[in-house]
Amino acid sequence: MDERAEQFLESKHIRVTAMRLLIFKFLSDKKTAVALTDIENSFEKADRTTLYRTIKTFEEKRIVHQIDDGTGIVKYALCEKGCKCIIEKDLHVHFHCNQCDKTLCLTEHKIPHIRLPEGYVSENINLVVKGICNKCSD
Repeated sequence: MDERAEQFLESKHIRVTAMRLLIFKFLSDKKTAVALTDIENSFEKADRTTLYRTIKTFEEKRIVHQIDDGTGIVKYALCEKGCKCIIEKDLHVHFHCNQCDKTLCLTEHKIPHIRLPEGYVSENINLVVKGICNKCSD
């Protein structure tokens, strides 16, 4: 994983550092979106500014995307392979479980193209479905 992670970061023109590799691996291992505080708690000895800058770099290079799930806490998840975060093509639905408070990417469910009135320009679209996830509904 480390060698592939290094190659992936280099392919995105990101200078590879130990912390960037650790954060990438951390996000790769997660099945749900994570808040910056989740990352901070997992890397207690790391500088908060370094963690924030790493996430922002990953976001700028389209490695992660930001999710506003309505909880007031921004979450981050890895983009799927080949994602360029293009509104008409790559954006997908997110699901927030009201019971376990986890937010998941439903990448197979794309957000349909929305035709806006003339003169309107979309910059971001966020669609969050809220309810009970399959693990909590059992």
